[in-house]
Amino acid sequence: MAGAKNHDYHILPPDAVPLIGAVSALTFTSGMVLYMHEMASAMLVLGLGIAGLIATFFIWFGKIIKEAHAGDHTPVVQLHLRYGMILFIASEVMFFVGWFWAWFDFALFPNQLAEVVGGKFPPVAIEAVMDPFALPLLNTLILLCSGTTVTWAHHSLIHGDREGLKKGLWATIILGLLFSSIQAYEYAVAPFAFGGNTYSSAFYMATGFHGFHVLVGTIFLIVCLVRTYKGHFTPRQHFGFEAAAWYWHFVDVVWLFLFVVVYVWGGWGAAYH
Repeated sequence: MAGAKNHDYHILPPDAVPLIGAVSALTFTSGMVLYMHEMASAMLVLGLGIAGLIATFFIWFGKIIKEAHAGDHTPVVQLHLRYGMILFIASEVMFFVGWFWAWFDFALFPNQLAEVVGGKFPPVAIEAVMDPFALPLLNTLILLCSGTTVTWAHHSLIHGDREGLKKGLWATIILGLLFSSIQAYEYAVAPFAFGGNTYSSAFYMATGFHGFHVLVGTIFLIVCLVRTYKGHFTPRQHFGFEAAAWYWHFVDVVWLFLFVVVYVWGGWGAAYH
């Protein structure tokens, strides 16, 4: 029969959503540029871009869920979705490599920035740094526990334990929100502000972007929790949850490097706040 499907791939029909997403992304970035230049129309353009991106997320992800329920996500399609998530996480790894590279460059070669930092790291302008064995250590334990709970949820899903899946997701989400709350408090009481020297700039950019990733991961898990209550995911087909779990473990690992490199090693010898 002409047009009959005789392969395991899912061929997508023409759709305007990718175009809408691209235009929304351009509008968003344009709004950010206008905002940085304090233009009067900045907030309108920025708002339209954000609204378009959010609409794109809801529509596009909704279509993916419908495709999964329709049986379009064959084992081959699921494999390629996993490849895509692996490549996405790899790109995120390289994003953080850039911040770690900057941090090591500032810390290992302070003499090259003698006029700015006084030839030492942390710079002379930093009178005290965050005590790594106070709030940062607490947040480290929280994230390690959250990695355990999301693994619990994953194993419960694989073995058909829906209650264990829900409890594991609830625990992970609560721990993620607790981490974000503690980090917000840490920023509020930090002994140095953003900018002004290499230490504070690199510190807030690295830990701040990680905090943003924690928020994104928490939203990711909340969506998985809502889908769980709707009866989605089966032991054999649950890529949406699997992607969220992988992302959360990535966030955990990055934080371990941040804790050791930025908090412990980066502030070694300085006075603690």
